[in-house]
Amino acid sequence: MCLSIPSKIKSINTEMNTCIVDTMGVERSASLDLIDQDVVVGDYVLIHIGFAMNKIDEEDALESLKVYKEIIDKMDELERKEAILEADKSY
Repeated sequence: MCLSIPSKIKSINTEMNTCIVDTMGVERSASLDLIDQDVVVGDYVLIHIGFAMNKIDEEDALESLKVYKEIIDKMDELERKEAILEADKSY
């Protein structure tokens, strides 16, 4: 199962049509090739297999991040490590 966690755009490379996003403290690159909306630094997007798929409202993004943090806080250390490893397999 793939969870799409809101990611905040930190920088945009217009030449390569990519961006650097922050996903709960983890920065990674994502392609902007599939998004059909204009995005700017500071926007929140949902990423799937390395592609920004759509932009989401900041209020909705922050609410989703709050819920994800609550879930993570309830997980034990082993469950957290397994979730991270599983998420890394999708990239």
